[in-house]
Amino acid sequence: MTSVVTLENLGKKYRLGQTHNDLLSEKIGNGVRALYQSLSGTKPLPGGEVQAEKGKEKEFWALKDVNLSVQKGEVVGIIGRNGAGKSTLLKILSRITEPTTGKITIVGRVGSLLEVGTGFHPELTGRENIFLNGAILGMSKAEIRGKFDEIVAFSEIGKFLDTPVKRYSSGMFVRLAFAVAAHLESEILIVDEVLAVGDSTFQKKCLGKMQDVSKGGRTVLFVSHNMTAIRELCERTVWLNSGQIVCMGKTREIVSRYLQENTRSVKEQIWLDARTAPGNEKVRLRLARLVARGEDSTINVHTPLDVELEYWNLVPGTELNLSLHLYNLEGTCVFNSNSSPHVYPAGLIRDVCHIPGDLLNDGVYRVMVMVDQDKSFGIYTHDDVLVFDVLDAEREINWYGKWPGLVRPNLKWTTEYVDRPETV
Repeated sequence: MTSVVTLENLGKKYRLGQTHNDLLSEKIGNGVRALYQSLSGTKPLPGGEVQAEKGKEKEFWALKDVNLSVQKGEVVGIIGRNGAGKSTLLKILSRITEPTTGKITIVGRVGSLLEVGTGFHPELTGRENIFLNGAILGMSKAEIRGKFDEIVAFSEIGKFLDTPVKRYSSGMFVRLAFAVAAHLESEILIVDEVLAVGDSTFQKKCLGKMQDVSKGGRTVLFVSHNMTAIRELCERTVWLNSGQIVCMGKTREIVSRYLQENTRSVKEQIWLDARTAPGNEKVRLRLARLVARGEDSTINVHTPLDVELEYWNLVPGTELNLSLHLYNLEGTCVFNSNSSPHVYPAGLIRDVCHIPGDLLNDGVYRVMVMVDQDKSFGIYTHDDVLVFDVLDAEREINWYGKWPGLVRPNLKWTTEYVDRPETV
């Protein structure tokens, strides 16, 4: 296959804490020192070496020694924590900034959607910005007109087409910006996390469009913190950390490793002082604990679990109950369960949620707990109060890979022989 993006030992260095004025003053200072030395034949002015040392301390490599090759028609995901270098990489690919070291080769036109409003002029209308973006990509007016109706229909902002985009909401900006980037004929489409601004329906629409774009032979580079979207869209994924590639390969394997290594297990939390415990003027947490009721402390898909929760009620005569939300690492809610509401006096309340064995699939889970008042009004929420891993157990059948589905219940079946086959 043809490589359309090639990065060789790519690096990008920044100087932290320096403005353009700082850089200018430093250059002037260095020039004065050099002039003084040449005219007087003396040693450097005091402070020269100190200044160089300070400059060294301010160096920051956002990217370092990045090597990557992307093939034509490939959909590549780029993941990593905030500050890993993802956006810097995309800005270099989009030619917004230049690399400090290394070589970059791009074959074809690049369409980018990095930030809301990038490439849009706020004083121009939506219609005018469509033609502006097309011209930036090197397209003729005839080519842009040929795609114009598709762009407007996809963006769903037809009645605001002749309104200056400075009056658009962030959602409208994203709709139009993505429609332009996806429909104008760039061979390489670069999309950052900016899609998170749109509503869920439009996000799904965008993901579908990116799949269509890749099937048409165009290349997509997609940065996102949404692991579900990455796994659904991307064939291959690159994991960046501290400006360097940790690993790259098949998306499911890379995402699974990334999530595992970035998740800290929390099976118990205790707060002994009601004055400083998490909560508010109505309730405060005292304990959150996960107890495995199996034969050992290892939690697998067959292990029954107890989620023990204790909290102080600070307002007597209040009707309270707990709401437990269990999420997988991708952020999908596996289930939500509520305790029975009761009117309590002030004091310590204990609730235990019993999760049967043979229910959860293998994977990492996060517990969010909410204290509800009067059956429906949430008065306090605590995210990730517990985080735990459910391991696979030896299966009774020869099945390789993760069992599909959010849950994995051991349901009862009945099977019987009904009748002999009919005589042919």
